[in-house]
Amino acid sequence: MSLALITCAGVALDAALGEPRRAHPLVAFGRLASRLEQRFNPAGGGWRSHGVTAWCLAVLPLTLLTWLLTQVTSLVWAVDIFALYFALGLRSLYEHALPVAQALRLGNLPLARERVGWMVSRNTAALDATGVARAGTESVLENGSDAVFAALFWFIVAGAPGVVLYRLSNTLDAMWGYRNERFERFGWAAAKIDDVLNYIPARLVALTYALLGNMALALRCWRRQAPMWDSPNAGPVMASGAGSLGVSLGGAAEYHGEVHERPRLGEGPAPRARDIERAMNRVVAGVALWLLCLTLWEVGIA
Repeated sequence: MSLALITCAGVALDAALGEPRRAHPLVAFGRLASRLEQRFNPAGGGWRSHGVTAWCLAVLPLTLLTWLLTQVTSLVWAVDIFALYFALGLRSLYEHALPVAQALRLGNLPLARERVGWMVSRNTAALDATGVARAGTESVLENGSDAVFAALFWFIVAGAPGVVLYRLSNTLDAMWGYRNERFERFGWAAAKIDDVLNYIPARLVALTYALLGNMALALRCWRRQAPMWDSPNAGPVMASGAGSLGVSLGGAAEYHGEVHERPRLGEGPAPRARDIERAMNRVVAGVALWLLCLTLWEVGIA
């Protein structure tokens, strides 16, 4: 089977089934990661070397196992499809984002706060409707890059082992990559490796968002505003996405009891419920564009 066809099959499987309700491999991996963190970072006392060791023990054996499966079975295409399916989060992102927009449309602010709280790590209890819409839009743009496009990128580049390596690394960053007393040293490796793996995909995503919306504004915001953002990868993605949508993102947000003044991203009015949906449409259209480009590329070299 061609790479384009296998990739389309993995995306279609995710769209049809969504995340497994039971026995998701990443849930089991999360338990493994928690045990490793308890072993190598007791009471937050682990050093960078401990974090590197724990990362290697968590990620490399499973990546190697995936590679071995692609070498010993004649059904390599099946391994590829299911590896991509388990790594993608397109339908999950849609299922989290749409209820936020629907609750805002119905004027049910408490429900909207609760639902957006499932998507973001900031405190959502005191958000007004604009704050909820801003948090939801930002989450769709950023998670579209991390949970969808970057997984597609590494699958296209390195097949099943590549997408497994990326998804496990990204999961460890989400669990260990915090800049706080507990994870500042131990989580350093997980955060840096995730930054490296997302560097190229994030910039391709920023370009994709620009192509699908207000391209001139998106490129200008990317160039001028992205360097001010803390994350080297989230900055380009969210600045370009905000410009593409013609809305203003960023600003103050409360994380773990502390208010952070974040740079403004994009230009235009504050986001509303429909902008969460528009951001989700950008992600879906971007996936379709990537699949089309992959198909045309394969046809061109055939």
